[in-house]
Amino acid sequence: MRLHSLLLLIVSSVSLMACSNNEEVELNAWMAQVKKETPVRVQALAAPKVFVPVAFQGGDLSDPFDPMKLSVVFARLKAQNDNGLKPDFDRPREVLEAFPLDEMKMVGTFDNRKNLIGLVQVGKLIYQAKVGNYLGQNYGKISSVSQERMDFVEVVQDTNGEWTERKASLELQEAKK
Repeated sequence: MRLHSLLLLIVSSVSLMACSNNEEVELNAWMAQVKKETPVRVQALAAPKVFVPVAFQGGDLSDPFDPMKLSVVFARLKAQNDNGLKPDFDRPREVLEAFPLDEMKMVGTFDNRKNLIGLVQVGKLIYQAKVGNYLGQNYGKISSVSQERMDFVEVVQDTNGEWTERKASLELQEAKK
């Protein structure tokens, strides 16, 4: 029985291959005929436009990009936009201002009988931070410390170059068990 099934399978395969070869030959012949009958139409490209250079005639006019004029305009804009929020660049920087906020974690607090002090972890080191201290790279000044979080106000420049305040906070990170 097994030999009979194998023989039937071989005969079926050979007959299918013969049919597919015949259909493939017919298909190739039909495609060749269609290629012969189809006219090829290629549209001609338009000629490129001729560029005629124009000489600059404003040699005796004032230069709109003169650095002296630009500095006057920028000084006027700066005076108009001065809203008093500019950070003090001359004060000494504090330790926590060297780190970005995404590297900081508030890990606890302690009370020294005068005020609540937050504990901020950066890497493997822990720093103390209290109200009035600065942290982060955007001139953030701590405004309040509680058991759950530290609130601070950052001073950042907007797209117009004006200094604006932005409130942010560090929340207490729960210990991983």
